[in-house]
Amino acid sequence: MSALGSAEREWVEELAASWAEVYKKSVTTLVLLRIVKTHGPISASDIQLKFEQHTGWTITERGLYRTLKRLSSSDLLAVTPASVPGTGAKRKDFTLTPAGQLYLERITEHLIQRENLP
Repeated sequence: MSALGSAEREWVEELAASWAEVYKKSVTTLVLLRIVKTHGPISASDIQLKFEQHTGWTITERGLYRTLKRLSSSDLLAVTPASVPGTGAKRKDFTLTPAGQLYLERITEHLIQRENLP
């Protein structure tokens, strides 16, 4: 295999960045569910922090809340009111429901099966 020229390398870099942007939304659901499974009950702000730590991506507050609302409306996440220690302020904590656990397992199985393709 020959070495890539600068134009080819630039094209591949743009192609990879484009792919990541397209699939970032789909992967976001998977990552959020895994964070809630591992760390739940967990607040939205802690989910956002862990998401950015684990992926290196930023997620807007609006995008995060929209995704969490969609997942809770689909009964994949349970929402529980909680008080912030020391302040008494109210927040919502998220946990994975049994349906959310099964959904996460199925997504993971599909990804693993596809990774094993030649």
